Amino acid sequence: MLIRNACLCLAGSLLALGAIAASINPYADHNDTLPPADYTGPLFKLSYNYPSGLPAPYMPWRAAIGNGAITTATAPAYTQALKDTIARDMATLLTDYPDWNAAKRGWYNDPWLGAQREPVHGMLVGIEKVDNTLFPKSGLAKPFTTYVLTYYNRTAAQTLGKIWGRNPNAPVLDGGATQYAEGSITVKLAFTTADPATWPAMEGALAWPMMMTANATTGHNDRPKLDKAYLMQVDIVVKDTRSAPQTGWVFTTLVYDKDTRPGSAGVWDQMVPLGAQWGNDPQANSALDPGAALQETWVNPNAPLYATETLGWGGRLSGPNDHALNDISVAGEGGRVLSRNAANSSCLSCHGASQWNVANPRQGMASFFMPLAAPAADADARAGAPYMNSPAPGSVEWLRWFQNRAGDVPMDVGSIPGDYDLALTFRVLPAWHEAMTGKAHALRKLDASGKAQR
Repeated sequence: MLIRNACLCLAGSLLALGAIAASINPYADHNDTLPPADYTGPLFKLSYNYPSGLPAPYMPWRAAIGNGAITTATAPAYTQALKDTIARDMATLLTDYPDWNAAKRGWYNDPWLGAQREPVHGMLVGIEKVDNTLFPKSGLAKPFTTYVLTYYNRTAAQTLGKIWGRNPNAPVLDGGATQYAEGSITVKLAFTTADPATWPAMEGALAWPMMMTANATTGHNDRPKLDKAYLMQVDIVVKDTRSAPQTGWVFTTLVYDKDTRPGSAGVWDQMVPLGAQWGNDPQANSALDPGAALQETWVNPNAPLYATETLGWGGRLSGPNDHALNDISVAGEGGRVLSRNAANSSCLSCHGASQWNVANPRQGMASFFMPLAAPAADADARAGAPYMNSPAPGSVEWLRWFQNRAGDVPMDVGSIPGDYDLALTFRVLPAWHEAMTGKAHALRKLDASGKAQR
């Protein structure tokens, strides 16, 4: 996958910049591209009355592993306990949408994304085009677009309130405002435009209607159109420094499994673990030793085949919506080596790059969320394009992305750490900056070296 497809997700609905800048209401529900009159269901309502001063919640996922550090042996129990904790709410959201009231149930959303949200479910474009060559074993016939929706639990929403609650036009980022409390949970749903006829793996998957502006499966990239997308992946991420003392976070990924029969929770029962990750395994240089054992990633051996086709570098956790496989270009003595669909990222290495440079908000993130390297001074600025200019896999520069850092330590000195919240630094703060300045943010569209395209 080319970098342009990974980065265009920031544009969301791909509306004109003028529309984004004009959407000065930070708490707008959606972009007002309403569905046709024959749609009679509810519309998305942003949940933004963020709480504060809450006590630490009970964390059954800790008890499930004996209140110790998570390991590859205990990760299955931890993942299941986390899934069970939110099961009732997710079952209602997914299958009883008219009865869904996010605020009443204690779930909240990011501000500033109204211009990017479609109105039915509040979905955002995740990845504009996922190439079908990424799934050679599971029969994907055409590319697809992903649409995503993120919710924060009450504990996590306190951080949103610290950042945006005082004045959404002037976010508070210093003084530890970006840090999440223990027990903070983020849930991200990811839907694919690939229907069962296009991708047999989606047979029987839950379908949601939404007003799409991009559909790589049908080739529709024009005015919003009511169409269906299919539930493919759910990420459940929790702040838990007791279980994950090196990073403070455990990332778990569920994927749809057509061969699992639904139970009392319906489709939620068919969302099975792909795996969990709580560190970057910096001791394992997967370029020098591709088979190196991982101590901070667990992958479910019974996960559906399609979901294992997009695991990250060295088998680190990454789901079908996580673009951990990309086309990279590496400069060497004998010239450039181009690698198609190379594994160059993972859940935690990607989110570990979350940071914001307040001295240069036009750029925002000092390092991209996956390994990038600027061309040599005497090289063509577009050398290797359209592949991503990458440091050599396993090199010192490459390994910067695969270190274990606490959430209050930035990847680059001088930046404010985002505590592994990539949505904040890659999507929300850039949208805020665009609304304030009326100018496209640098993260909207990047060249092969990660620099803003003019």
